[in-house]
Amino acid sequence: MSDPFNPKVPAGAYDDLLADVLPQAREQRRWDPSDGPLPSLFVSHGAPPTLDDPQWLRDLFTWGQSMPKPRGIVVVSAHWENAPLAISGSAAGTELYYDFGGFHPRYYELKYRSPDATALAHQVAGTLADTTPLHQFVNRGLDHGAFIPMMAMYPAADVPVIQLSMPSLDPSALLKLGERLRSLRQEGILVIGSGFMTHSFAVFREPRLIGHTEAFDTWAVDAMARGAVDELVDYRAKAPGVQVAHPTADHFVPLLLTLGAATDPGRAIESAFGRMFMGNSIRSVQMA
Repeated sequence: MSDPFNPKVPAGAYDDLLADVLPQAREQRRWDPSDGPLPSLFVSHGAPPTLDDPQWLRDLFTWGQSMPKPRGIVVVSAHWENAPLAISGSAAGTELYYDFGGFHPRYYELKYRSPDATALAHQVAGTLADTTPLHQFVNRGLDHGAFIPMMAMYPAADVPVIQLSMPSLDPSALLKLGERLRSLRQEGILVIGSGFMTHSFAVFREPRLIGHTEAFDTWAVDAMARGAVDELVDYRAKAPGVQVAHPTADHFVPLLLTLGAATDPGRAIESAFGRMFMGNSIRSVQMA
């Protein structure tokens, strides 16, 4: 892949994906109650370089196609911490929130015109009715932790999407928020925690540090397979390589949202895809 800060064709791989899959994306079968609850997902979302990586885009699209098209999507992204709990703008046409810097101008011109999500916002607010208060940031569109994976998974932009803030970076708080969102899955709503299985800038500069990110990824896969939720909550004390793999909590704790939303953490956990990208694990998983 070319230099992610200076690609030959900015978002060219994304253009190619759209040209290839849009008809298929539009025709995807929609969720029906007979399908049962949708899974909860953890997605390693990347930033603009995702849109220049054909394999990453294809992996995300194939993942989206592997399940019925949801009635709506609720995303909790690493890039929005706000307390009290807040919800993003839900009106059709709300502009995206381009919360990244230093990239080619084209990335700030890309659009993802998802449909009006007012009804979805009301449904989520009802589910969280015991939260006082629940703010809405009417002009805050989806940030890149939400819109970049959605551009690949649902490129037809025909599913309502809203974003919830992280009330804190406390893993237990994200676990509890996921538990409160769990019932939405039975209504055909996809619940997504969007972060990064490892998120280290140090490994960009020092590739020899990759052993730390690999060790963390291996530990996380094993802990999830064992349903060791307590260990994952206490990851800073339990995980190897954590100081390199996650110097800050923001990109890991959305995984706890996914675990909380799962019916039975540790049962039917499946890696949608997993590989290393620039020294970091982009593993993404789904849970029943």
